[in-house]
Amino acid sequence: MTTTSLRVVGPAELPEALRVLRREPVNNAFVTARVLASGLDPWRLGGEMWGWYRDGRLEALCYNGANLVPLCAGPEAVRAFAERARRQGRRCSSLVGPAGPTRALWAALEPYWGPAREVRAIQPLMVADRTPDRVAPDPLVRRVDKTEMDLVLPACVAMFTEEVGVSPLAGDGGLVYQARVAELVGTGRSFARIEDGRVVFKAEIGAATPEACQIQGVWVAPDRRGEGLSETGMAAVLAYALRDVSPLVSLYVNDYNAPARATYRRVGFREVGTFTSVLF
Repeated sequence: MTTTSLRVVGPAELPEALRVLRREPVNNAFVTARVLASGLDPWRLGGEMWGWYRDGRLEALCYNGANLVPLCAGPEAVRAFAERARRQGRRCSSLVGPAGPTRALWAALEPYWGPAREVRAIQPLMVADRTPDRVAPDPLVRRVDKTEMDLVLPACVAMFTEEVGVSPLAGDGGLVYQARVAELVGTGRSFARIEDGRVVFKAEIGAATPEACQIQGVWVAPDRRGEGLSETGMAAVLAYALRDVSPLVSLYVNDYNAPARATYRRVGFREVGTFTSVLF
């Protein structure tokens, strides 16, 4: 007789959690990177990792932190995660992850947590494993130096506000967000083209694992859009990522952002799946 259960995954179960996460290295890159860096202690991880078990074997995960993220979760696991989340009450600012389980999770939670501020149901997931033949990397795109935080932070805030619709400086005055930007700069995963003391293009490698990494925060200064900076800039960041980080580079983008999708395709990214984000 099959038995299932759900509980918080403990630090001693790290090998089993990584086994599950590595089943889908691109989908799970963000959470896998956090687990590799912090382990499974909730205080260090920034949230709990819920595990769904079948006959005592860990089969699916759900990260419950600032985001609620179902990982390798089939219908039974999603229902179990939704029930636990419903009982706990909403603590996250978004649901995000592979479209199937994320949409199913939201369908179960919407009667209790809704309405959402915005649902981005179709966000193509794209990957690249080689540099483009027809787009030359921008030689002026480079790693941001630790002394340039004051230059890159305003660009990061502008990008986040434009993309998400709220300022990352709200609430705690931006302390958590500034710490995140500083972490990316400090680890050499923040890239920019800086002209006359101003960022005109920037992007970050937001998550990095040995199997795959994820580019995020792609932004071009509004008065410089239409000049091709995003293409050559992304080609440069892709080259850095493939050389220094992982053999597979991913990102996800809103389906309605046709210019960005076209840019990424020209740089060599191809669509391999779909993400969904629910924003509160």
